Amino acid sequence: MHKKKHLLNDAQMQEFIKNGYITLQTDLPDEFHRETYQRIEDVFETEGNPGNNVLPRIPAIQRVLDEPRIHGALQSILGHNYYLHPHRHCHFNPAGSEGQNMHKDSWSKRHHRVRWAMAFYYPQDTPVELGPTGIIPGSQYHNSKPSDDLPGEVPLIGAAGTVVLVHYDLWHRAMPNMSQDRRYMVKFLFTRLEEPDGPSWDTAGDAWPQENDLRQPLWQSMWDWHRGNTSPLANGGDIKALLDPHEATALQATYRLDERAIPALIDLLADETDTVRMNAGYALNAIGKAAVPALIEACSDTREILRAQAADALGDLGRQATEASSTLINLLADCSHAVRRNAIDALGVIANAPETATALAPSLTDDDEWIRRNAALALLRLGPQAALATTDLVTALNSDNRYVSGKAAQTLKRIKTPEAQDLLMDHLFTARWCPETSAASRH
Repeated sequence: MHKKKHLLNDAQMQEFIKNGYITLQTDLPDEFHRETYQRIEDVFETEGNPGNNVLPRIPAIQRVLDEPRIHGALQSILGHNYYLHPHRHCHFNPAGSEGQNMHKDSWSKRHHRVRWAMAFYYPQDTPVELGPTGIIPGSQYHNSKPSDDLPGEVPLIGAAGTVVLVHYDLWHRAMPNMSQDRRYMVKFLFTRLEEPDGPSWDTAGDAWPQENDLRQPLWQSMWDWHRGNTSPLANGGDIKALLDPHEATALQATYRLDERAIPALIDLLADETDTVRMNAGYALNAIGKAAVPALIEACSDTREILRAQAADALGDLGRQATEASSTLINLLADCSHAVRRNAIDALGVIANAPETATALAPSLTDDDEWIRRNAALALLRLGPQAALATTDLVTALNSDNRYVSGKAAQTLKRIKTPEAQDLLMDHLFTARWCPETSAASRH
């Protein structure tokens, strides 16, 4: 139970939007973190990395996620009905390691709007010598590895109990461990289930502060979206600047274009360069509802890449693109896996009708793994509107894909009908896993 919400304030939300991370400290005692560290050590020694089973093996870590300050920050960033994804991992940085290269994780498509985030929990004091996670602030908006556009690497150092919430697309790495000790960090993945219809943090109604920075329009657009305001900035940028190799310049242009640029942006969605396609999608996203008719038309183009990118852009527009629901449902029969994946993902974000669940349900058994995963997440986002897919979701509980089955279980919980609840409980009692049984246990 969460006794009291500790939501972020305006300044903290602005910090997260600009830098892509925010560092928090739990109120749990030092003894808790020492015991958690030792428990992680024991599991690693006897079983290896527990991976997705880190919570069943070390249930106490759930207390970290339930801490009012952590829970409140997650609500502030991802909305009140965020979802703890079944993918989680204990990152181990051994003594004397050389660290990693800078990278982005690869579980979701690249989007500026925050529908995915990660939490990094450190059970031990983590000075720079111990090889903490290194991040590049503000890099979540950059398609390529940042260089001169942004400040240098920042180590996420802190005392035991430090939790860092991170934009999913932030560039990061494990830094070299120059000590003689092991460093652990438990990573959790979260996703937004509902589009923002207003601020989900403790706001005083502050406006976005004006700064002399090329990324000002981008930050303003993200701030407005989190506040439920999808009105375009529409201050007339130059579409040629969208192609500028200097990413900050390209990002500024991306968020300053108005609806006059829509035809050219649709063409750029089929560009041969990934970065150009992504920036065109972000620009259409910033323009907003005025871009929907052209994107709907692009969904019937003969080019697979354009259909796929148009479906993705419609999904990123969120509820502004509700009128595209029937078009996206038609794309579920597309011959392209990429198109179907994006259409399914988009339907989960923009649709809110029972017939959508009926259309999505067959995709739970598609031959493409990511289509099955996307369908399970889309139905989860539909929540109670997924009731018509109850039978299919019960079948999916036994999917050979752990993420499909995990999301199906959570969807049945969100549907809340007596039938769905009973079927879910029957499955959970049958599948209950004993957290104490291991290769080292005797019975």
